[in-house]
Amino acid sequence: MSRYWSDVVKTLTPYVPGEQPQLKKLIKLNTNECPYPPSPRVMAAIAAVSADALRLYPDPESVALRRAIAQRNCLQVEQVFVGNGSDEVIALAFSALLKHTLPLYFPDISYSFYPVWADLYGISYTTIPVGQDFSIDPASYPACNGGIIIPNPNAPTGMLMSLDALRTLLRKSADSAVVIDEAYIDFGGESAVQLIDEFDNLLVVQTLSKSRALAGLRVGFAMGSTTLIEALERVKNSFNSYPLDVLAQRAAQASIEDEDYFRLCCQRVISARDMVCSALTDLGFAVLPSGANFIFASHAKHPARELFARLRERGIVVRYFDKPRIDDHLRISIGTEQDNMELVDALRELLG
Repeated sequence: MSRYWSDVVKTLTPYVPGEQPQLKKLIKLNTNECPYPPSPRVMAAIAAVSADALRLYPDPESVALRRAIAQRNCLQVEQVFVGNGSDEVIALAFSALLKHTLPLYFPDISYSFYPVWADLYGISYTTIPVGQDFSIDPASYPACNGGIIIPNPNAPTGMLMSLDALRTLLRKSADSAVVIDEAYIDFGGESAVQLIDEFDNLLVVQTLSKSRALAGLRVGFAMGSTTLIEALERVKNSFNSYPLDVLAQRAAQASIEDEDYFRLCCQRVISARDMVCSALTDLGFAVLPSGANFIFASHAKHPARELFARLRERGIVVRYFDKPRIDDHLRISIGTEQDNMELVDALRELLG
């Protein structure tokens, strides 16, 4: 009963994730999961885990996994932090790095979990409007702030910021942490990880859920200066000192080390995205330039809400956001070649 709730719980408006339909025949293009399986090395690593390994606690520091991530990104192990999906990593960053007297800043059209975390941790925040074209302008962010968090590419728009734009933002905010949420960076963008040695206030967060097809495993990681990583470790070890289990650590390491398979999957998604963008443009959609594994599209003659409902009637689930400025858009994940063809065919029929 609500009388047992704390005052914090009473004020929370929880994040609502994308629908996970239970019907098997649905074409699921609403949660940006990878349409291809994980690296074969992942399955081999999981199969090789012994019963004795499961009997014991996992490495609380995930050293082998962190070392693999560090080597791939030309960093030191001490510059890498891992957690249960990038959501947990970002939540810890809110507590460790983004709670200050001055407000936190992030785009008004962005990942809708950010205000939820801010409310949970009692962090004051201000949203900065994106441009009419949905772009993010570093000049819009004040130099004095309690921190900045921005997804790049942005969600749900899929639009990228350049490294030069991020440099401008980092220079302006030299006295506060800047968190760049790179959940979708592998689908055509340049990672800000190459700026870490240049800016000690930069924290880059990535996930294995999208480009590495491991959404069900729940592994995310952050990269930054040792000072920022130490802050995350201090919070983690005050909350959950064993965040990643044995299966997750070994499978994630196997995925990180299979660079060829990773690049092949990313390129397949990029090629499929280009095909879907072209097909939807031919059908009269306005499609934003995307650096992600999804597209954000609107049609001048057909309301997004109507198209969302009619696609679902045909067994195709996409994402619709009933929010100001974006309620005329659909976010469509890139699926398998067959999924994409069925989506385009369905839209062609719906549009007459």
